[in-house]
Parts: sequence; structure tokens; C-alpha cells
Amino acid sequence: MVRMPREQFRSDLVHLQDRVIEMGSMVDRQIERAMQALVERDTTLADAVIRDDDEVNRTRYEIDLLALTMLAQQSPMAVDLRVIISVLSINIDLERMGDHAKGIGAIVQMMSSEPLVKPLVDIPEMAVRARAMLGNALDAFVERDVEAARRVGEADDGVDELQDRVYHDLVQIMIEDPTTVEPCTHLLWVSHNIERIADRTTNIAERVVFTVTGELTEMDVSSY
Repeated sequence: MVRMPREQFRSDLVHLQDRVIEMGSMVDRQIERAMQALVERDTTLADAVIRDDDEVNRTRYEIDLLALTMLAQQSPMAVDLRVIISVLSINIDLERMGDHAKGIGAIVQMMSSEPLVKPLVDIPEMAVRARAMLGNALDAFVERDVEAARRVGEADDGVDELQDRVYHDLVQIMIEDPTTVEPCTHLLWVSHNIERIADRTTNIAERVVFTVTGELTEMDVSSY
């Protein structure tokens, strides 16, 4: 049975969305492995995270090509157009999250022979929360759930609070013992990468709101 053009477009749109979710899972796995490499001081795993970033990049360009082809061939309107525009934006944020995971892998390599200056409690918790935000944001995109997207924005506050705690703890350690400056700086870089992952997840949540409502607004979590 030959599909009508509209039916084919709907099928292509579902496929495009599925590819974005696939990439989200890929990036989530990269973050998980980067944090495992940090906690276990596993440079072999860190190498794998760095190497596998190429696959994230390839997937990003494949999705971009699919989305741009649909724009060129179908001339979508209204919600369909917003979905494709949102996919292009979400795709960029996911690829950047992959870069942040790769960055953590590179930091783990630099830390391989360093002493642990602070118990790894708050930093892994930041990653747990950021990954939960990512999963919830992608679910909200699939379900077109504006309220769920806004809750993702609210959750970013918790990641920021943990980063502030990590920052103040590490600065205090450096003040008390200047020989710890380098290992403390490396942990600061890790926490910064995780905080950026959470911020980019908030960007995805904003795109959910745009997809459903057509409103392009930056989330002010204090207003929710």
C-alpha cells in the first residue's frame, strides 16, 4: 500500500523524534560512564568516553540532515514546524552535553595520579540530578508536557546549589593547603561541566514549551 504524502510525513516526524531520543540515551550513557570513570579513577573508561564522542557527533549530523530534509521537502507549518525547529535546537544541546561528558573524561585522565582532596559525594549527586533532568526533559518532549518541562527548570536550582557547595568546599581546601590547588581545580572543572549539562537540559525544557505553545521564553525558575 502506497502511503499518501501526509502519512509519510507523519511517519518521518515520528522517526525524527525517535532519533533524538536515541541520541539522548547515548549522551546519558556518556555522562554515566564519565562519572564512573571519575569515581573509580578509571582512565581506560575515560578513554572510551572520549573516543565515543565521535559517535555522538555523527548522530547529531544525521539528525540535522533528516530535519533539514523534512523542512525543505515538506514545508511544515504550525506545530509540525515547531517540532522540527525544536529538534534542531535539542540536537545541538545534546551534542554539547556529549562534549561536557568528553571533557570530564579528559579531566579524569589528568587526575590519574592525584590524591583525592574531597570525598566524591556532591559531584556524583549533581550528575544523578542532571541525568534525571535530561530524562524528564526528553519525556516531556515526547509527551508534549509543558508542566513536566517546567519542573525540569525548577530542578536546575538543586544542581546549582550543589555546585555552590562544591565550589566553596574546594576553595576552602585550597586556602588551607595550597598544594591542593591543581587537584581541586580539576574537580571544579568537573562540577562546572555537570552544571552546564543541567543548564542545557533546561534549554531542552524550554523547547518543549515552545513546541506546545509557540512561546520562546527563557525559563525563570523562581516564577514557577
